[in-house]
Amino acid sequence: MPSRYDEVYAAAMADPTAYWGKAAEGIDWATPPSRIFDPSLGAYGRWFPDGRLNTCHNAVDRHVAAGRAEQAAILYDSPVTGRRATLTYAQLQQRVAKLAGALAALGVAAGDRVVIYLPMVPEAPVAMLACARLGAIHSVVFGGFAAAELAARIADAEPKVIISASCGIEPGRVVAYKPLLDAAIALSPHKPAACLILQRPELPCELTPGRDRDLLEAEAEGTPQACVPVAATDPLYILYTSGTTGKPKGIVRDNGGHAVALHNSMGLLYGIGAGDVMFTASDVGWVVGHSYIVYAPLLAGATTVLFEGKPVGTPDAGTFWRVCAEYGVKAMFTAPTAIRAIKRDDPDGKLLARHDLSKLEALFLAGERCDPPTAEWAAALLDKPVIDHWWQTETGWSITGNFRGLGLFPTRFGSGGKPAPGYAVKALDQAGNPLPPGETGTLAIRLPLPPACLPTLWQAEERFREAYLTAFPGWYNTSDAGVVDAEGYVSVMSRTDDIINVAGHRLSTGAIEEVLASHPDVAECAVVGAKDSLKGQVPLGLVVLKSGVAKPEAELTRELVALVRERIGPVAAFKEARVVARLPKTRSGKILRATIRRIADAESYTVPPTIDDPAILEEIEGVLRQ
Repeated sequence: MPSRYDEVYAAAMADPTAYWGKAAEGIDWATPPSRIFDPSLGAYGRWFPDGRLNTCHNAVDRHVAAGRAEQAAILYDSPVTGRRATLTYAQLQQRVAKLAGALAALGVAAGDRVVIYLPMVPEAPVAMLACARLGAIHSVVFGGFAAAELAARIADAEPKVIISASCGIEPGRVVAYKPLLDAAIALSPHKPAACLILQRPELPCELTPGRDRDLLEAEAEGTPQACVPVAATDPLYILYTSGTTGKPKGIVRDNGGHAVALHNSMGLLYGIGAGDVMFTASDVGWVVGHSYIVYAPLLAGATTVLFEGKPVGTPDAGTFWRVCAEYGVKAMFTAPTAIRAIKRDDPDGKLLARHDLSKLEALFLAGERCDPPTAEWAAALLDKPVIDHWWQTETGWSITGNFRGLGLFPTRFGSGGKPAPGYAVKALDQAGNPLPPGETGTLAIRLPLPPACLPTLWQAEERFREAYLTAFPGWYNTSDAGVVDAEGYVSVMSRTDDIINVAGHRLSTGAIEEVLASHPDVAECAVVGAKDSLKGQVPLGLVVLKSGVAKPEAELTRELVALVRERIGPVAAFKEARVVARLPKTRSGKILRATIRRIADAESYTVPPTIDDPAILEEIEGVLRQ
């Protein structure tokens, strides 16, 4: 069908009160808001300021009441342990209500904080929803995070209770969580009153007397709790991101705007409604897991897949396709790095071909920009729309994309699509002036931000303003660099600190990466700006080859240099590419380009706490020192 995007986007921007007021009708309110937006509140205004609701009621209880009690809410699939489980909406309601009772017995009430430090197990969404049920504020920390980083989050959030597990399971290894938790509590000036620990059979742990309780025993003994309505502007959760000062930034998500925007996004963007199955291959420690493993699918009355595993190695590069086929997944969402890993191990799609993907309607990618060759590869093999969309921890849902609920417009690989209704996106120059279409600048969003976007940082209002609102008054600074073309397509090329200056020419490392990734032997790549005494900076490329490629590095480098010269020009001054076995990434799949650059410049660096495998940095050092 023809896309209604232009019509709907224009209407939403012309009258945001009408658009978001209509979207708010999809949510159950204890007290419906009489005001949709109040510009006088907070840093840029607040959504639904006099409304009251409970997010857990909207994600669980209302679906039970509407006759979906026996529908699967959560499908747990764990190839690393061999376990599978299904939680219906009725079972989810029972577990959440009882765990809320266990938390209430420990003194947790509306406004209190609870830190959740769990692997990808059903207890993670149950714990999140139990906090929401009480009006408590949860802060999920990625399971297995280093003790010092966990301690910093405990110190900032000051939780009354911490919910954790004895261990996490990674391919080929078991990660003991309890020693990390104990060390973090010892380091933190704030001590929780209690810890609830999930004992996993792979590595049970000793409980600390007087502080720790068995999570499942506490849940079983809990008195079921009813949902507690809170103000729409009250925080639902805090999610920490790494800050440039070393102190993590606590992104605050409110209850009302979050519920409205995420519920609205499910049909608008993903084409998912009640009873459909969505598979988001991420982790609840990241914003993608918060939004599209837990809250949005459940707010929509859909079924969500909770996957404990990796895109390759559990057991092979066909594991995602197996999940889609077995559970009848309608829409899948993962990171480009996962698809690149699958492409590297299964370049011809032989593992994919073993599975019936007839129910899969679209693949969504986000986390970092997807290079066109990877998107084209996936689209050709799947013969389905592959949609790259751009958003941030701070926004909680998509800034740009393609909108299945409105009828898809033509996809352009390399672009994140067009702005979602509610977002006015422009590329700005360094003085804050909008640039002509097609020119690279800092991508910014005109204030006010739409519902679900962060209203502030936890206990750091001034830091919030300085980090996001000060550089360009009247705009939210995304710190992403990119272009908006004449037709409204937004292409995010890199973080603004990944723009390199080569002899006075500002170049995007993302544009060079796009060229390298188009080479038939390259599985994935990263480009950074390395110091150069003559030009200031020159681009350095690191490439990972596809399985089975054994081309001499010198020959490959000549081919890559010629490609960049042909497609970007000699101005790029691209002359050096190095072959590496793998790239350093965060656990969410983002390539650690800033760390690679420091290694290339022989500068000291700290191992990022979010890194998936620190040993990779030694490998990179070895290659670059040759």
